[in-house]
Amino acid sequence: MERCAIVGSGLAALTAYATLRHGGIAEEEIAVFGTHEDPTEVWRARADAIRQRRMRSESDGHVAAASWPGLAVRDGRPSALWGTLANRYHPSVELFLCHAEGVRERSGWARSFRARRVERIAAVDGGFELDGEGPFRHVLVATGHPGLATPEPYASDPRGVHAYAPHEYGDKVAVVGAGMAAATEWLNALASGAEVVSIRRREPLRRPLNAPRPLFSRRGLAPFHALGAERRAARLRELSAPSYPPGRAWDEPIACAEREGRFRVEHTPNGATQIICATGFRRGYAEDPLLARLVADHDLAVHDRWILVDPDCSVPALTDASRTLALAGIAAQWAYPAADTVAGAKYAARAFLRACRTR
Repeated sequence: MERCAIVGSGLAALTAYATLRHGGIAEEEIAVFGTHEDPTEVWRARADAIRQRRMRSESDGHVAAASWPGLAVRDGRPSALWGTLANRYHPSVELFLCHAEGVRERSGWARSFRARRVERIAAVDGGFELDGEGPFRHVLVATGHPGLATPEPYASDPRGVHAYAPHEYGDKVAVVGAGMAAATEWLNALASGAEVVSIRRREPLRRPLNAPRPLFSRRGLAPFHALGAERRAARLRELSAPSYPPGRAWDEPIACAEREGRFRVEHTPNGATQIICATGFRRGYAEDPLLARLVADHDLAVHDRWILVDPDCSVPALTDASRTLALAGIAAQWAYPAADTVAGAKYAARAFLRACRTR
């Protein structure tokens, strides 16, 4: 029986693989099932689509197993080192991707990777079979977001394009949404000379990270884990509110465009020649065919759109002293609210490593 399997081939999967290897698990003991041999491919394409140049994460937002050295140290500039002391350093996308490529090459990822989409996970004695292959004693499911969300009526509008799909900018651009991708697209379109209309249901929050900073620590997570199901779900809905960082780099271009009459908030596209849907991803386990089938086949406990997992991201009904079934990425949000960040990937990866060592 092979020891571990990772289902998925994105950044969360790479983080988990690097963590397992750093923890002493040999590459021949790990199988990675996925559709992209390059684990940065999908993320890179989305970052390219919105012309993202800086990460929202900070120095420790990298995919290596050990926190040190962070990306500020790899950057090497004195301003990067000083900036990280005040939580003001945000690495470039180029640096992040270069680092991820180095982790992939050094970890042995290519030797464990199997180009295959897993459609069914079945619990068997002592482990799990993946489409009949296995059994694997420990399995981490890191399949990422289930797909882009394009709300009606924009999905059928010929002017419409999702922010994470390749696109240029028209002369009058309506941007639907109010989160990080939307704010980035406001600036992109304004820089191209366009007039921009922001279509939003609510005003965005201004916070540096995807979630409040305490929720990235174990101490801050303890009150969250103590919440009952309904209150925890309500908290997760609150945290899904659109947000982008505070700062002059965001505010000054928008304020200048408002004075020039090139930026305003409206409820409809109002004559826009292009509609960019910066509306993120479809939400919930039911939108992911593999997770939906896993829930149905094993009658897993769920609440609203979340699979109920323990604080270590394991699925309690399928985890015991001899085996582990755990989730990573957005599917693990019940355990870690910022699960779709690199920090969330590390949280799940380290818990999975502990399970592989002790069970």
